[in-house]
Amino acid sequence: MKNIYEADVFSETLFEKMKRISPALKDLELYEFRYALKNNTPPAGWDSVKLDSKEEIESRINSRAFYDAIQIKRSVDGRIVLDEQIARLANMLFVGLVLGTYEESWITDHFYFDARGFFFLHRTTYFTEKVLTHLGNKPFQQFEQKQKAFASVQDVGYKAFREANADVDGLFIESVHKLIASRGTPILLAIAGPTAAGKTEIVERLRADFEQMGKRTTSIELDNFLTDRDYREEKGIFTQGKEALHFELFKQSLRDITAGKRISIPRYDFVYATSSHDLNGNLKSDGIPIEIEPADIVFIEGNFPFLIEEVAHLIGIKVVYLTDDPIRLKRKWKRDIDYRKKYEPTYFRNRFFKDQFIMAEIAYRPQMEICDLVVDTTGAALWTTPDVARILAR
Repeated sequence: MKNIYEADVFSETLFEKMKRISPALKDLELYEFRYALKNNTPPAGWDSVKLDSKEEIESRINSRAFYDAIQIKRSVDGRIVLDEQIARLANMLFVGLVLGTYEESWITDHFYFDARGFFFLHRTTYFTEKVLTHLGNKPFQQFEQKQKAFASVQDVGYKAFREANADVDGLFIESVHKLIASRGTPILLAIAGPTAAGKTEIVERLRADFEQMGKRTTSIELDNFLTDRDYREEKGIFTQGKEALHFELFKQSLRDITAGKRISIPRYDFVYATSSHDLNGNLKSDGIPIEIEPADIVFIEGNFPFLIEEVAHLIGIKVVYLTDDPIRLKRKWKRDIDYRKKYEPTYFRNRFFKDQFIMAEIAYRPQMEICDLVVDTTGAALWTTPDVARILAR
């Protein structure tokens, strides 16, 4: 009788099951799968892995405390390594799959496997009951979900990503034009969304479209209103809420630009983490502000553009541009690791695992609960509030 924990038997059994969980692994030969698995193999062998119950695992991965404890720069012998809780989770799921303790359906319900990073990540739920209620419980319009083709690849470039999203992006751009025609200009347009969801690219397409029509555009980057990092750290301010900002300047700037006035805003130095303005909102002696001319459409850039209640009403169109985490991760491998060489790969794995739950909780789901539109590129669906749907249906 074969010993299921023997390295070759274990890896072969796991490989067959993992190909059903992650179709991108079908391009690998067994020996290539073993190369990657070797990095995860416990020093004491697979039989040393103790399994938690499914209930314990579900409780853990839905707890903010679990993600807060993830160390993104955990180091061993001067080398960044996978956080031990992330590694332990992957090994439990591997062993549980091989033994049949964890059903494949349960794993795919709660996790996705990133073939390139060779680790499991928790599936983030964005469309909660509260979000769905706000958006009328059904999409305004839905198309063929072409991003499904990305399940069989390990990374995704922008060309393929844009082609897959063509239908829903086209409807979104058309819808923005209808809303602006209904609400008038000048208008503030805020598009929030997770990293690599495609919001930067869609903003550039909207900007080019507006300018071709003869409309003036400009943008306000929320991060330029940050106060000095030393002050924020001293006060324990680590979010981008109003307490982290030159808030009165921000509020007045939005009022003025929507009134058609030229504005002068702070400039944040991202290298030295300092603002051009002091804590009283006055320009420092060596500070250089950013001058912004009036425009028809003013884009607000940032992760939290309409979470601040005191200014949310000033924003004429509030959008969350969303792509599911597994696709965004594949985009980031191509964009940020291959092309931009932005991160050390294991630091990147730790950071992505940690940030998705936290950012969904503090930034994206709350904004989905109050926005006008959600563009779900993975679901190929445009969601709107009932009021916006009536405008678009005219």
